[in-house]
Amino acid sequence: MRTALLQSSGRPGSVVENLKVLDEAAGRAAAAGAGLVAAPEMFLTGYAIGDGIARLAEPADGDSADAVAGIATRHGVAVVYGYPEREGETVYNSAQLISADGTRLANYRKTHLFGCFERDHFTPGEQPVVQADLNGLRVGLMICYDVEFPENVRAHALAGTDFLVVPTAQMHPFQFVAESVVPVRAFENQMYVAYVNRVGPEGEFEFVGLSTLAGPDGIARTRAGRGEELVLADADPDFLAASREANPYLKDRRPGLYGSLV
Repeated sequence: MRTALLQSSGRPGSVVENLKVLDEAAGRAAAAGAGLVAAPEMFLTGYAIGDGIARLAEPADGDSADAVAGIATRHGVAVVYGYPEREGETVYNSAQLISADGTRLANYRKTHLFGCFERDHFTPGEQPVVQADLNGLRVGLMICYDVEFPENVRAHALAGTDFLVVPTAQMHPFQFVAESVVPVRAFENQMYVAYVNRVGPEGEFEFVGLSTLAGPDGIARTRAGRGEELVLADADPDFLAASREANPYLKDRRPGLYGSLV
């Protein structure tokens, strides 16, 4: 499955403008043969927008979800995007997967919140593994800081995730996560990992870009720079199967020894 990573911070504070950016990117991705386009964490509204997070938060099936479904169907490409999700009085940092026919396939709430900013504005989710089948791959969702916990990604591996999509808002000085941690996670768990970041200054943060899609061999199939960019790479089910056959990590586990982890 060819995947397009939309490295952009969009237009913080404007859902309308961010939907336009996503629409244009989806058109380019589809023209390049992509079956999936992924946008960063909180792409729909912006990340560092303070009280705007609660004001702009929407239900998972709200108007913006309908708008993204329209983008997906218009261009014939599945979409993953980050947004603030409202359920009653509670706001989550969420990511949603919508299929190329506009069906809402999966919605994930970030389980590990990073820093005071996120803890002040969001409630952590409680479901670590969220998956859906898409174009011959089992796709899992995770958000930013979540991927830095090896237990999280291993849970996906044990649940059969083939392709982990991670919208992120990775900031300076933690660029080593994109450069080193993400490829290692892909290798040690024998899956593809797509890590799609925001870019440039926003509020008190400086987002570092470096979006990447890493394969189960630990090699980046594509890596963006530090500016706004749409990069593409392929996730190959046949290569994944061969890599899993050759790499015994999951087979050689000894769960009986790991009780102290929990």
